[in-house]
Amino acid sequence: MPPTMESSTMQIGILKCTIDPMVAIIPSVAIKLTKEGHKVVVEKGAGEQALYDDQKFIDAGATIASRNEVLSSSDLILTVSGVMKEDLEKAKKGAILIGKFNTRVDKEWNEILGKSGLQVYSLDLVPRSSIAQSMDVISSLASLAGYKAVISAADRYSGYFPMMTTPAGTFPPARVLVIGAGVAGLQAIATSKRLGAQVEAFDVRSAVKEEVESLGARFVEVEGFEEDHSQGGYAIQQSQEYIKKQHDAIHEHAIKSDVIICTANIPGRTAPILIEAQTVRQMNAGSIIVDLAAETGGNCELTKNGKEIVDHGVTILGNSKLYTLLPKKASKLYANNVFNFVKFLLKYGPGNTDHDILVKTHVAERPSA
Repeated sequence: MPPTMESSTMQIGILKCTIDPMVAIIPSVAIKLTKEGHKVVVEKGAGEQALYDDQKFIDAGATIASRNEVLSSSDLILTVSGVMKEDLEKAKKGAILIGKFNTRVDKEWNEILGKSGLQVYSLDLVPRSSIAQSMDVISSLASLAGYKAVISAADRYSGYFPMMTTPAGTFPPARVLVIGAGVAGLQAIATSKRLGAQVEAFDVRSAVKEEVESLGARFVEVEGFEEDHSQGGYAIQQSQEYIKKQHDAIHEHAIKSDVIICTANIPGRTAPILIEAQTVRQMNAGSIIVDLAAETGGNCELTKNGKEIVDHGVTILGNSKLYTLLPKKASKLYANNVFNFVKFLLKYGPGNTDHDILVKTHVAERPSA
């Protein structure tokens, strides 16, 4: 087993994210690192988009430097996303690089990272386990995305979410359908209920039924699903017979819904199409679909990633990163997860093969086929 690094001091570099308006470490976490004897060097302007200016990092004991200085001198480099190939070439030889690199989907980038000569750990690969819960950036950000999906839908919806009694009469609550009851879906259910909507939720996994109902939503169940408990709580690909029954059930509920929040993903695969074009065209004009699975193709057939479109009077918002609309809070959650991962990594040592968390998040060079 590799020697631990828990007692050794390191220079920890924080890179500015060039894609998302977030920062990997916030000042309150930088203080924790400096108290443990580490030198923290932050790229100039790294936290500005997340509302943490350079002075806040200086007050936390960090120093400010250029991107090149951070890369060339740091033993451990932290980022969210947005690292480029040129950055890998400028990084200190043998440095540890930690970020959220979407390696399940971007196979080419996975290969580049694996051949970089750096010790690379991708936090989107953190396993769903109790010991890894404090490092699970995907769940942290998904919770924010689920909340923001409902708020975004409510802002665009032409009616009320709660039942409203007015001088002109009483209006029923909005009907919300949440597809996928993972972290984002459960947060979407809870937020919709707080706003007074009538909520239904669909998921292939029977294990989430109790959670859905505990939040006050009605669980839409389709018989014949298959489950694989080894997938860490994620759904798996289903049979064609089940998919047909699933589409019929979702169609029936979708055309009666005012708002649909889509969150269904299968790790490493294209998102399943669950809302077909013909379904959208039978929904009431003014209805809203927010598709959080847009980055991997979307759960709605008409979704365009990063776009807001209107089709037959139905607004479809395709955005898997709605958490970036809350950059300060998203950075705080991400930074806490990163801090916990760094503590774990330094305790057991990079390259350690005795711990599932480090094995699964390590991006290694793959042998040629």
